[in-house]
Amino acid sequence: MVVFTVIFGRIAGLPSNGIPYALMVFAAMLPWSLFSTALGEASNSLIGNERLISKVYFPRLIIPAATVVTAFVDFLISFLILLGLMVYYRFVPGWNMLLLPVFVLMALLASLGPGLWLTALNVKYRDFRYVIPFLVQFGLYVSPVGFSSSVIPEKWRAIYGLNPLVGVIDGFRWSILGQTSAMYWQSWLLSAGMILFWLWRGIFRFRKMERTFADVI
Repeated sequence: MVVFTVIFGRIAGLPSNGIPYALMVFAAMLPWSLFSTALGEASNSLIGNERLISKVYFPRLIIPAATVVTAFVDFLISFLILLGLMVYYRFVPGWNMLLLPVFVLMALLASLGPGLWLTALNVKYRDFRYVIPFLVQFGLYVSPVGFSSSVIPEKWRAIYGLNPLVGVIDGFRWSILGQTSAMYWQSWLLSAGMILFWLWRGIFRFRKMERTFADVI
C-alpha cells in the first residue's frame, strides 16, 4: 500500500477524486488480497493433500473450494484494518456498503474458476506451480489496485473490463467509498461475465481431469 501510495499518488500524481490515496489503495488491496490468496491456496490444494486423494475417494472439488474459506477469514482480519483507516481519515460510508457482500462473492468466484484449472494442471505438470506467483504479480499491476479506473481512456475501458478483477475492485471501492469513487457498470458487467466464464471453464476442466488424479498424483 505504501509503495502504491508513493509511486502513483505522490510521484505520478494520479487522481484520487478527493479520497485519501492510502484509503483508496487499501480499499482495492482488500479484494486483490482475497483473490490472490484464494487463487494461490486453491491452485496448490490438491498437491498439498495428495495422500488423501490417493487413498480415499470423495468429490475432489471440495478441496480447492474449501481453501476459499481460509482466504475469506484473512479478508475479515484485513477488513478491520480498513475500518481503522476509515476512522483515522474520518470517512463515513454510505448505503453502498450494503452491496459489499456481492463484490466479496465475485472476488471469491473470480479466484475459484482459475484456481480449479491451475490445481488440475499442477497435478499433471508439477513445475507449473512455479509460474503461478509470476501470473499473480503481473495481474496486480494490470488491475486498478494502485490507481483508479478513471485514468483508463474511455475507448479502452471495454477491453480493460475483460479483466475479471476490474469490476470487483471498482465495486469494492464504490461500495466502501461511495459516490466519490468511479463505478463503470459496463466494465462491471464484462468482468462478471468473465468470472462466470472462467468458473464454468475451471469446473469443466477440473471434472474432466479428476478421474486421473489418483493415478497421476
